[in-house]
Amino acid sequence: MTVESTAARRPRRNSSINSSTSGSSSSSDGSDGSSTSNSGGNSGNSGGGTKRTAAKKTSKAQTAAKGSGRKSASRPGTGRQGAGRQDAAQGKTGQHGTETGPPLVQLLSPEGERLEHPDYAVDLSAEELRGLYRDMVLTRRFDAEATALQRQGELGLWASLLGQEAAQIGSGRALHDDDYVFPTYREHGVAWCRGVDPVNLLGMFRGVNHGGWDPNSNNFHLYTIVIGSQTLHATGYAMGVAKDGADSAVIAYFGDGASSQGDVAEAFTFSAVYNAPVVFFCQNNQWAISEPTERQTRVPLYQRAQGYGFPGVRVDGNDVLACLAVTRAALERVRRGEGPMLVEAFTYRMGAHTTSDDPTKYRADEERAAWEAKDPILRLRRYLEKAGQADEAFFAALEEESEALGKRVRETVRAMPDPDGLAIFDHVYADGHALVDEERAQFAAYQASFADSDDADVTAGAGTAAGNTGGNQS
Repeated sequence: MTVESTAARRPRRNSSINSSTSGSSSSSDGSDGSSTSNSGGNSGNSGGGTKRTAAKKTSKAQTAAKGSGRKSASRPGTGRQGAGRQDAAQGKTGQHGTETGPPLVQLLSPEGERLEHPDYAVDLSAEELRGLYRDMVLTRRFDAEATALQRQGELGLWASLLGQEAAQIGSGRALHDDDYVFPTYREHGVAWCRGVDPVNLLGMFRGVNHGGWDPNSNNFHLYTIVIGSQTLHATGYAMGVAKDGADSAVIAYFGDGASSQGDVAEAFTFSAVYNAPVVFFCQNNQWAISEPTERQTRVPLYQRAQGYGFPGVRVDGNDVLACLAVTRAALERVRRGEGPMLVEAFTYRMGAHTTSDDPTKYRADEERAAWEAKDPILRLRRYLEKAGQADEAFFAALEEESEALGKRVRETVRAMPDPDGLAIFDHVYADGHALVDEERAQFAAYQASFADSDDADVTAGAGTAAGNTGGNQS
């Protein structure tokens, strides 16, 4: 994974190109700069002298700016490219997507209005709708508690999913029990849908285990920290599923940053060539740590699938109904043996990349505010209230359940026992090894030396206290 220092950021390049499939200019953030560059080219052809004169003036202006210490690069999120991304975030959406971006599947508007789409539909009962709302609320509550625990020193790190609940719950509830999931380290909502106890997710971040759950019990693989590698694992597993003739699907989660990794490209290639039953679910939350999507791709991410010979679709990642419908359709497609499919959930990371990150250093508050207006939980609540599918008693009961979950997570994490330090030697070899046995003994002696030192300190302290007592008595 490549991380660029925010102190050395370069001015952003225009990321728009002419799409050969749609016949119009588009980019991953919905900005359009093609017409500007084309018109500039035409002006240059018709009046070269004017262009050279303007270039000289620009060069002088830049030199003067350098001499005065002024910066020509604008703060990310406030310059031209940042404004383009904000326009895409604020653009009106419907069945044809954003006004400034490519098609976007949406079934529920930010205002809580139901929309229709010609290719994707979902028909849910009131109970199922309330269930999706409950999933998102409890997942957000657990996530907030985990963040608080890290701030209190109870966890070493935490990667929040704040803002991505709809993408994870919608796709997670589309899965069958025998489908298999390969997550990154942020799929807490998907884990919830697969029945993994939220507390088990925290063991690794507290440093007491390497995962905390049996992947085969829930068909939910352990979290993958290495960026993008899980897509290869998912592809290989899906190839095995196909050879076994099983009627199940595989789904691999990854982010927009991981889409730049070679592992993902290789996974796309192998899955296409071998017709593997795998859905690649990309949560495009706009930022790969401090790198915006426009710095990683010149086309919308879902269009990358075309180059590998399988379809891709972009869905409103803040719309739980659309995410459910699109993922269901994608899973059914791969189960029918029609090969892989890419789903790009267009969403936003409301918080930091992890608790060690400070997003205020590289993105503008206005950008976050624009996405807050499209909060996935709020939009479903609006719909439930308008449609009369939930009353105040439901929301009040859910609030109590949410607080109870937070309390259980808090108390359980703090009570987690420290791991046995010698356990790291247990599974290096299946049948043991003389060198490992020797290293285990050395490490055990090293640990024991601290215990001996503590005992000596206690004994010395007791002797001093006794002497003081005797002196007082005399």
